[in-house]
Amino acid sequence: MTNIIIAGAVGLILSMLGTPLAIRLFSRRGVGQNVREDGVQAHLGKKGTPTMGGIVFVLAALLAYGASHLAMLEPPTVSGMLVLFLMTGLGAVGFLDDFIKIYKQRSLGLRSGAKALGQLVVGAVFAFLVTRQPNVYGITPAETRVSFLRDIGPSIGIVGFTIWVLIMIVGFSNAVNLTDGLDGLASGATGAVLAAYVLIGNWQLRNNCIDQLGPNCYWVRDPLDLAVVAAAVLGALIGFLWWNAPPAKIFMGDTGSLALGGVLAGLAIATRTQLLLIILAGLCVVITLSVIIQVGSFKMTGKRVFRMAPLQHHFELKGWAETTIVVRFWLIAILCAALGLGLFYVEWMPK
Repeated sequence: MTNIIIAGAVGLILSMLGTPLAIRLFSRRGVGQNVREDGVQAHLGKKGTPTMGGIVFVLAALLAYGASHLAMLEPPTVSGMLVLFLMTGLGAVGFLDDFIKIYKQRSLGLRSGAKALGQLVVGAVFAFLVTRQPNVYGITPAETRVSFLRDIGPSIGIVGFTIWVLIMIVGFSNAVNLTDGLDGLASGATGAVLAAYVLIGNWQLRNNCIDQLGPNCYWVRDPLDLAVVAAAVLGALIGFLWWNAPPAKIFMGDTGSLALGGVLAGLAIATRTQLLLIILAGLCVVITLSVIIQVGSFKMTGKRVFRMAPLQHHFELKGWAETTIVVRFWLIAILCAALGLGLFYVEWMPK
């Protein structure tokens, strides 16, 4: 538990102090947000706001994770390092996207094919490594099986599992990216999911099959370190949210949103709660579905279901204040995370 507290506290402090430094640095160098002229008109006033703030909380989370292990004199685990690799790798893809937007002064960065290729390459490396590296008990960070509250069903094979992992990684990194459309929205929504994974990792540690074999125990390789990873990113994200909350002084950019989507997918895979993430991150899933519905409806019928997609912009065009949308969506995100936690714990309730 001390590891978790240290990671969260260090991540919070580094991000809280580092973000205003990044704001000043990015402002001097003209690292500002570009806004689509055909988008929500109220957003035109945000043009020039420093972006790429995801660099701050990604670095803060990495340093916080390292500080936690250094303070406890414990080596990092394979599971923790793989999840952090996924976060950092996708953050690097997002950084290239952001850099191109700023360099070419446009609202679009990497071409969709190049961006997807970057996500797939990082995801493929993660998928290859995550089923290897067993510990002394023969437990690997993941098995070639789909999971909900734990692994379920038979093995789907390494090829099937790799495809499934890539779908998760690309899906959730893009889902967080789509959620990141209003000040503080993605930060608050993903923060709720990370808090849930701190609790999940801690619970899996206390009920692992190595210490107490039972019908509901967990075969998870490094549950404590996965909770440390979640706490480090959560602390760093809260420190960033202090400056990213409406009205935002800095945006996370694709650097941050892709990194956050990656860490959520990585935690779900390593804690064996892949399908549960759909509920835990329910807000991001709903926002992504709104885009799919909008595009599908327009292509098939020529009509739009929403005034604008993603969903948050639909409510903006209906006249809702930005802070109203953000706070209400935060509440939905918290309820989704609470529902997912409730389902996770339900099998431990007395019959």
